[in-house]
Amino acid sequence: MIEPVEGVEPQRARCITAPNPSVLTLTGTNTWVLFEPDAERCVVVDPGPADDAHVDAVLAEVERSGCEVALILLTHGHADHSGAVDALHAQTRAPVRALDPAWCRGTVSLQDREQIDVDGLVLQVMATPGHTADSVCLHVPRDGALLTGDTILGEGSSLIAWPDGRVGPYLESLKRLRDLAAAGASLTLLPGHGPLVLWGLPALDTLIAHRAKRLDQISNVLDAGSSTVGEIVAAVYGLPGPALRDVVVAQVQAQLEYLSATGNARAADALHR
Repeated sequence: MIEPVEGVEPQRARCITAPNPSVLTLTGTNTWVLFEPDAERCVVVDPGPADDAHVDAVLAEVERSGCEVALILLTHGHADHSGAVDALHAQTRAPVRALDPAWCRGTVSLQDREQIDVDGLVLQVMATPGHTADSVCLHVPRDGALLTGDTILGEGSSLIAWPDGRVGPYLESLKRLRDLAAAGASLTLLPGHGPLVLWGLPALDTLIAHRAKRLDQISNVLDAGSSTVGEIVAAVYGLPGPALRDVVVAQVQAQLEYLSATGNARAADALHR
């Protein structure tokens, strides 16, 4: 469990990490329990994978908080974040909200720029498509904190897997989040995987620079003669192992789709080869 850092916000968030570590999920999926001090109700963000022991751990943390679950939120619909939705919903009867209405239970979908208030806990919804079309981040203004789902990880960079993952929207989402970070003294990032990030602005600058570098690499290998997705994967990423091969291919396709949309004819041709 990630406890609040002494003397450092966020004080409204507790994290329970699911036991599903992997090369893609890092140490596991982070489920966040948020509540205003002395409140009677709390919010659970990303219930995690379909794992009864993890659901029990989340409910135990809710009990320790002295609250009952008033609302369940999803940052996006991937199974490692949403698999426990129905189990948690069944045990708490709390409504479930997500940007994608298919994940909603007993209520309506989230809306960009919506403000949610649960017993004084204020969350501001930010649609951040890119990792998936239905990705959202949740700003906790009183803590200067941002729950990022898989839009930003605690370590490394997020997977953008075409066709649901799109580089263009992702870059726009990063810019929007950077503007938020730049507007204040600090922004603590509470990711869907990995540790919290105390300084959001430099982390966002690093991510934006990394994406620009990758796009330059893809453009350069296209100019050098690579003409298929497989050739580009080998030139830029080397030889990924079996667990990563498909996702690396999908990420290269996402980058090719972006370059194609910006007028790169070689990228348009390579995307379908």
